[in-house]
Amino acid sequence: MDTRAGNDAYRKGSLGKVVEGLVEQLHPEAAYFTALDGGRSCLMVFDLEDPSQIPVICEQLFLEMEAEVELHPVMNLDDLKKGLGAAK
Repeated sequence: MDTRAGNDAYRKGSLGKVVEGLVEQLHPEAAYFTALDGGRSCLMVFDLEDPSQIPVICEQLFLEMEAEVELHPVMNLDDLKKGLGAAK
C-alpha cells in the first residue's frame, strides 16, 4: 500500500480496521504481512468464488490505502486434475 496513505490510516486508527475487515470478509486460508518493495504488504490466500467479488475486495484498499492490488488465481491438485481432464 502507499506509504503516505498507510501512515495516515495508521495515525487515524483505520489501518487495523481495514485489514481486520478484509480478513473477516475473505476468511483466508493464510494471511501474511510483510514489507515488499519498501512498503507495507499483505499476502492472502483465499477462495475467490466469483470474479464479481473483485471490486468488493479491492475498492476499499484502493480508496483507503491507495494500494496496488494483484490477484493471482491458483489451483490445488484436484483443480489441476479436473482441468487437465477437461483439456483432453
